[in-house]
Amino acid sequence: MLGEFEQLVLLAILRGGTDAFGAAIQREIEDHGGRKVSLGAVYTTLARLEQKGLVETWVGEPTAERGGRRRRHYRLRASGRRELEHSLATLRRMTRGLTPGLEVP
Repeated sequence: MLGEFEQLVLLAILRGGTDAFGAAIQREIEDHGGRKVSLGAVYTTLARLEQKGLVETWVGEPTAERGGRRRRHYRLRASGRRELEHSLATLRRMTRGLTPGLEVP
């Protein structure tokens, strides 16, 4: 079972599409999740998700805007998508029938 922050990180990766990297994932969580998060927390969670086999990573080409440094990109593996779907379905089942406002559609 995924923790809440792991769910947010996986959802942010999905939102980021092919351009999901640490700072962009952080921005997605802050913009769409409505909560401030540290970049360190994002990278710690990404490392844990990679160890679990739920995300894969690759290093892009060096860019002038980053002073020739490379950027690490992330994407969900099929197992990550399945685990996220399972976790969200569990959340929906647990909220079904609760007071309006608590039920997750």
